[in-house]
Amino acid sequence: MNTFEKIYEIINKIPAGQVATYGQIAALAGYPRNARVVGYALHGLRDMTVPWHRVVAKNGVLNMRCCTDGTLNIQRILLDIEGVSFTPDGRVDLEKHSFKPVDIFADM
Repeated sequence: MNTFEKIYEIINKIPAGQVATYGQIAALAGYPRNARVVGYALHGLRDMTVPWHRVVAKNGVLNMRCCTDGTLNIQRILLDIEGVSFTPDGRVDLEKHSFKPVDIFADM
């Protein structure tokens, strides 16, 4: 399994209504302190069944690349549908919605 496939497998384990940070996913994939590799993996994502919208920055900020042209923020809409709540400044409430894997590697 290559690096990106490992990252996608971890992202697929994030339940609806929860989010993980780029750094958290990098650490779980065996690349601690290398959150950029997760960003690269998501940038190259072609399989839209991977719940990419559940990945946020360490401070709960959404990926704004998807709405810099004035379109709707699809990530925000998808998280809203899953019941994720946001702080008044538009960040994900990480205290309520952070992914806390008990044993993510149990079935990998």
